[in-house]
Order: sequence, then structure tokens, then C-alpha cells
Amino acid sequence: MGVAYVLFTTVYLFVVYFFGIDHVKSGISAPLTLAVCILFGGFMGLLDDWMDLKWRYKAFMPLIAALPLVYLARGLELRTSISIPIVGVLQLSLAYYYLVIPLIVMIVTNTVNMLGGLNGLESVCPAITLVGLLVSAPSLFVLMVGPLLFWLVLSIFNFRGKLFVGNSGSFAIGMTIASFAVIADLKLSLVIAVIPYVFNSVLILLTIFFVRKKANVIFDGTKLVSEHRRSLITLITYRRPLTEKQVVIAICCVVAIFAVLAVLSVILL
Repeated sequence: MGVAYVLFTTVYLFVVYFFGIDHVKSGISAPLTLAVCILFGGFMGLLDDWMDLKWRYKAFMPLIAALPLVYLARGLELRTSISIPIVGVLQLSLAYYYLVIPLIVMIVTNTVNMLGGLNGLESVCPAITLVGLLVSAPSLFVLMVGPLLFWLVLSIFNFRGKLFVGNSGSFAIGMTIASFAVIADLKLSLVIAVIPYVFNSVLILLTIFFVRKKANVIFDGTKLVSEHRRSLITLITYRRPLTEKQVVIAICCVVAIFAVLAVLSVILL
């Protein structure tokens, strides 16, 4: 059902552009840019669902979707600086356009996709993150309210195990988060919000590179338990049997905490 999200979001953003209720400056449209990025994310996920792409391809393919965002950021002259607590203001200059934005798209899209495997995990968690970003950028509310509501409906059914968003959905929502954060100029908020995703991916990659083993859990028909700590799921279930819903709710709570911190960073800094 990830394809349904991509199609709905694309049509919604085209309608927003058609009725002129978007942010257009210097001939650059935020809704159309966002639609292009989400379309590519969905296409990339669909390829993975069909062909089971190797990670070395999936890791770098999102860089293609960064091109329209770079063009938008340059055209709208978005701030290239980021305010970091204690450190102060860090000026990135041209590196923000040609290095940071591509890295944002690549890292966020892949890390969101990697936090999955349980009913609701790859849908509810991104929904929480997206809500946090939307609250942090109320001026762009119309840009994401439709896609967010549609994704929330999918999340409810996904959490119940009634439908699955697949890679097409997880890559598309990851691309949505990254693209919206760039368009809304939410650098610090995005960094804070995706910490759980990055932490999960780092755990997985470190164990693959150094231990040469993948993260896995034991399911006895009722509960999940793990004998190692190689991902966020196995960390929570490490010698602690929990039901699938309990694990998903626990991880969602972690994601929600960082989403709240992301909102606070906009209000307080």
C-alpha cells in the first residue's frame, strides 16, 4: 500500500500547486519539488520490492532525488547556516547545497527504511517524526496535511497487521521526511528527530561489518526475545520477552521523545 501513499501524495501536491496555495518564488515550486522527490522514493522502493536491490545500490540511489532539492535550496536562497547549542552558529556555505543536502536525503531515506520488520514500525514511527516536523513549520501546514492524514490511516491498519506499506512506502516516507525538512529549513530539528533511526542503523551496520552477523529475534509464537544487541529491536528485546505490539510501542515512544525535542529546539533556540 506504499504505492497508494505515493499516488495520493503526488495528486494532492499537484492540486495544491494548481490552486496556487503553495510557496512559489523565482519560478520554483515547493509542492512540485516535493512531489518529484516522493515519486522517486516510491519508485526506488518499488524496484526493491520487485528486484531485491543490494544495499550498495539502495544506499546511494536517493542521491538522485537530492538534485531537485539542491535546485530549490539555491533558487530560494535557503539559509546555509545551522545553530547548534553550545557550539553556536555553524556556517556551511556552498557545502550545504552540494554536500549536506545530498547526505540528508541519503541518510534519512535509508535509516527510515532500515527501522522496520514489525507491524506498524515502518509506518507509525515516521508518522510521529513527520508530525513533529510539521508542528515545527506551521507555515507549510497545507503542504503536508493531506499526505500526513493519509499516512496516519495506513499506519493504523499497518499496526493492526491488516496491510503493509512495503519498501515503496518506507522509502517514500523517508524521502518525504528528508525533503520536507530541507524545504522547511529544519536542519537542527531533523538531526534531533532522526537520532533513533541513525542509532538503529549504526548498530546494524557495525555488527555486519565487524561481527559479520545480522540482527534477529526469536519468536515463540507469542513473544519476541533476543540474545544479542545488534539493532534497536534486539536492544529492547535483549533477554526481555515482549509481544510485537509492546516492542513497537516502546520504539514509537523513543521516536516520540526525540520528535518532541525537535519541536522544542525550534521553540527555544
